[in-house]
Amino acid sequence: MSRWMRAAADTGLAMLVGILVGIAMSVATEPVLGSRPPDAIAYGLAAVIGGVLLFRRRSPLGVLLLTAACLLLYYGLEYPGITPAVPLALALYTAASGGLLVWSLGVAALFVVLGLTIRPLHLGEPILPVLTDMTAQAGLLLAVVLLGETMRSRRVRLAKAGERLALVEAGREREAARRAAEERLRIAGDIHDVLSHTITGMTIQAALADEMLDDRPADARTALRAIRTAAREATIELRSALGLLRADDGETPPRVPAPGLGQVGELTERARSAGLEATVIVKGEARRLPPAVDLAAFRVVQESVTNTIRHANAGTVQITLAYEPDALEVEVVDDGRPREGRDRRDERPEARGTSGYGLSGMGERASSLGGTLTAAPLPGGGFSVLVRLPIGEPA
Repeated sequence: MSRWMRAAADTGLAMLVGILVGIAMSVATEPVLGSRPPDAIAYGLAAVIGGVLLFRRRSPLGVLLLTAACLLLYYGLEYPGITPAVPLALALYTAASGGLLVWSLGVAALFVVLGLTIRPLHLGEPILPVLTDMTAQAGLLLAVVLLGETMRSRRVRLAKAGERLALVEAGREREAARRAAEERLRIAGDIHDVLSHTITGMTIQAALADEMLDDRPADARTALRAIRTAAREATIELRSALGLLRADDGETPPRVPAPGLGQVGELTERARSAGLEATVIVKGEARRLPPAVDLAAFRVVQESVTNTIRHANAGTVQITLAYEPDALEVEVVDDGRPREGRDRRDERPEARGTSGYGLSGMGERASSLGGTLTAAPLPGGGFSVLVRLPIGEPA
């Protein structure tokens, strides 16, 4: 309801109450002799009772007390008695709906008690009719007060429901933001894995092509074709990953199959082309893995092989895939030899890609799936990366 409509409604109610109070005064009868008929003062009090209701929203307690005072003054001037429900109803309702329940009940009880004492004792009315009449008036006043309290409670409940709804909506927004951040981190990890592995392979192939260009042009062309193939595959994967980041703009991201352990053979071929003797050992019965586990296992192998090529000064790398009833173990072991002037046992994991998305990224992948990752130099030389991922019971 707009401000002007509310003001018009309040004005109409104030005029209606004033008119009803004036009518009640004009038709009131007094069983006891000596009361005087309503005059200008009485109708003036009716106008005041109606007029103060214009301010009931701004000062509900003040309006209630002023209305009660006017009604007590009317009774004190010995005008014919009228029911207190008509002049008090709207003031009581406004005060109760504004949270002034105690004041509303107190004012209502005051007039009930005055009626039960003054009418039999001072006016000499029979007790039974007085008791019957005041019981009815007390019920009416109490109903008005309870209606105001009910409306106040309803507003409070609606406000609390709105607050809870706002909290739920804010929680949903925070959860959506958290999921989006996690997805961006996952995509960043995938981009790192693709670029790191591809660029390392391309660098090695380019070096081989440069060395063999004069003496063995056919082998140089083979290396160049390998570079072109790796670049094309990396472009497809990067386009897919970046397409996910653009999906919020309404674009449909390109969809390519997620890599998995089925592509380990391609990794070993690239490792061999880089001069490594790469082997794959499968223990247990290979079976279809959950997509998240399959991708994580592949990324661990990819990152480990890339680190071996870049940092290990190794001649061999062995990839072991062990399928257990409820888990998959992936181990990548190389025979990395110490570089000149360094003891292999002194090499720290920091040299094996822990910065950025290296070993730390592999560890995060494993922990996100409830798995574990161990990476450390071997006592006799070499380096081992072992990850264990739960996959549940086989179907």
